[in-house]
Amino acid sequence: MVRTLYQELLDSWNKRDAHAYAKLFVEHGEVIGFDGSQMIGPGEITSTLQQVFADHITAAYVSKIRSVRLLSPEIALLRAIVGMIPPGQLELNPAVNAHQTVLAVKQADLWRIQLFQNTPAQFHGRPDLVQQMTEELRQALQEETQF
Repeated sequence: MVRTLYQELLDSWNKRDAHAYAKLFVEHGEVIGFDGSQMIGPGEITSTLQQVFADHITAAYVSKIRSVRLLSPEIALLRAIVGMIPPGQLELNPAVNAHQTVLAVKQADLWRIQLFQNTPAQFHGRPDLVQQMTEELRQALQEETQF
């Protein structure tokens, strides 16, 4: 379902697998990245992420799904919060916490991503909100590692 689709998206990022990541999108699916960059379609998503993975050692996502709403039988909206653990470290980097939104569509009984948006959660001037989100993600990580 949509939760599984989202988890596959994060898993493919964490495994640095650009092809697996891109195949989760519909033909004209879009990514709006953390920095505002945009990728459209699996081909562009694959080539861009291959370059990112070749040039950078990327951090791993930790997530907590906040909500999943069916907008129709074929359209769903997922909202989550995420943090990232830099390579070689064990703690989240609060500077890159984000809100993620997935608009998923069901085509031929298969859920795929139409739009994925990754928005920084910097909460300018409100460090208490950064700390609150980071703690929520730490708890999600602890729950995840207990299984």
